[in-house]
Amino acid sequence: MKIVGFCYTFNQQKRKQKENKFYLFCAERVGIARALATDPSILLSDESTSALDPKTTKAILKLLKRINKELGITIVLITHEMNVIQSICHHVAVMESGRVVEKGNVLDVFSEPQQEITKNFVKTVINDSVPELLIESIRSEKKNNKLLKLKFLDSDSTESVLSGVNKKFDVETNILFANISEIQERVLGIIIVQIIGAKNEIEGTQKYFLEHGVGYKIFRRKPRGLPLG
Repeated sequence: MKIVGFCYTFNQQKRKQKENKFYLFCAERVGIARALATDPSILLSDESTSALDPKTTKAILKLLKRINKELGITIVLITHEMNVIQSICHHVAVMESGRVVEKGNVLDVFSEPQQEITKNFVKTVINDSVPELLIESIRSEKKNNKLLKLKFLDSDSTESVLSGVNKKFDVETNILFANISEIQERVLGIIIVQIIGAKNEIEGTQKYFLEHGVGYKIFRRKPRGLPLG
């Protein structure tokens, strides 16, 4: 097994060319071509997009994805850019202080990060936070209500499920936040919704969500909640 790496580094003279987008793009392509010339089994990319503008980054990632698909070469990316991981990776390992603290399928890790460092990384591309002032304002209401964070994949049933909740249960639903992201050619959707109604009606909606394949978490003063299914 042959492992070959490439990365883009600046020497003192090349720093003057740092702003030349075409130069950066060509330099990356040359680095990749040199690595491929040795016929590697694994290609190691160390922060190869960190100095690039968004358009050039997109072009390089497209090239890497093509290399992986057409040549069957495994690519290991070292990066702090979560949009890079989101765009082309299948698996991810998160490191802190020299050790792996979380790993798994990119879709699983991005949809339900476990470690604090992973949560902070994921928030740079999937921000599902609701302002604390709004949460406290809702909690202070005299109406019986709950805040739920809903998670769904491929968006095939979410609208109908929410519609079904309103028809089946005597509750009022208010959508506070919604976000849709594409990961591994699948759609990950996150909705934060306030449900107002009697306790038994709200509990009925929670069961209804699970029965229809929509995972959820309950917002609490100290984050706990149910695991996303």
